[in-house]
Amino acid sequence: MPPDFAHEREQMVRHQIEKRGITNSGVLNAMRTVPRHLFVPLEMREQAYADYPLPIGSDQTISQPYIVAFMTALLNLTGSEKVLEIGTGSGYQAAVLSLLAREVITVEYLPALARSAGDTLRDLGYLKVTVHQGDGSLGWVDQAPYDAIMVTASAPKAPEPLLKQLNPEGRMVLPVGGRGVQWLELWQQENGIWLPEVSLPVAFVPLRGAFGWQNDHE
Repeated sequence: MPPDFAHEREQMVRHQIEKRGITNSGVLNAMRTVPRHLFVPLEMREQAYADYPLPIGSDQTISQPYIVAFMTALLNLTGSEKVLEIGTGSGYQAAVLSLLAREVITVEYLPALARSAGDTLRDLGYLKVTVHQGDGSLGWVDQAPYDAIMVTASAPKAPEPLLKQLNPEGRMVLPVGGRGVQWLELWQQENGIWLPEVSLPVAFVPLRGAFGWQNDHE
């Protein structure tokens, strides 16, 4: 029988997430539940619960566990929300979100990743997640508006189409900045105006598309 890495998941939550100050019980339980090792390449499974990101192919990564938990906690989900995720990657973040939200719509720019993530999520029973392939910087208009939006790739600035698809009471978290280091921003409305709150420095792969980085030389 293949290992289920339950002990490694528990150690990840205790030492990487709780010790860094995340106390949201829903987020902690989701991180304890989702089998992260099944969202990484087979040769990476022994490292799946380590305190760093891992490559998943196509020059993309699965984020460090703490960053997944931190960004998820910023959305402050209660279970009733429809969430849009931009940048499906392996599907791991979408799986975590699906344990905390009513529905997750996720958009991946790269067709091969969209297919593999969709297969993994379906095979593991994460049926509240719908995977689409397309330009995530444009959002996904057909199912808007959304109660929360998470962008898991770095943008030069917050994409305007995403803010337009977010409910007025909603929240959006995304990394904003240049090619090297970005800052996580939490966007919320204040007196009818969308305003960002900056949290911690991060390093994400670039967001592709019309409102992201359109090529490798920008």
